[in-house]
Amino acid sequence: MSQKSLSRWLKGIIAGMVICGAIVYLYFIPVWGKEFTEINEEYMSWYLPWLIVLLISAIPCYWVLYFGWKISTEIGKDNSFSIENALYLKNIAILAALDSVYFFVVNLVFMVIGINHPGMFLISLIAVFVGIAITVAAAALSHLVRKAAEIQKENEFTI
Repeated sequence: MSQKSLSRWLKGIIAGMVICGAIVYLYFIPVWGKEFTEINEEYMSWYLPWLIVLLISAIPCYWVLYFGWKISTEIGKDNSFSIENALYLKNIAILAALDSVYFFVVNLVFMVIGINHPGMFLISLIAVFVGIAITVAAAALSHLVRKAAEIQKENEFTI
């Protein structure tokens, strides 16, 4: 597979993720939340705080997709192992870590003030774990891409 072909595939996947994310965040979460609160009236006061928290958590996700697009563009330019890509991956790691910490802290605070169910808190730990896994993977890739870029640069100076 050529670099340009790989870049097009990655951009297609990222575009699909943007669309799927918009559908989930702007349609399914509000609709399912509203239906849930209509069935369980005692949770009606939880709807708006949780909706705001979840919509805020989408912001770092879309920034990650933006950096993924930038990485795909660099790959298309046959510049896979570059300092720029290492920085983009580092930014992805930071955003994933911030989003994971944010989601965990909000869940904990909501638990303390009584607008979170213990079962939902435990289930939300899965999302936090996935965010931490993305953080570690992106940080490791950033390190490896940086090392590869340095080796590539050294090889360019070798005759």
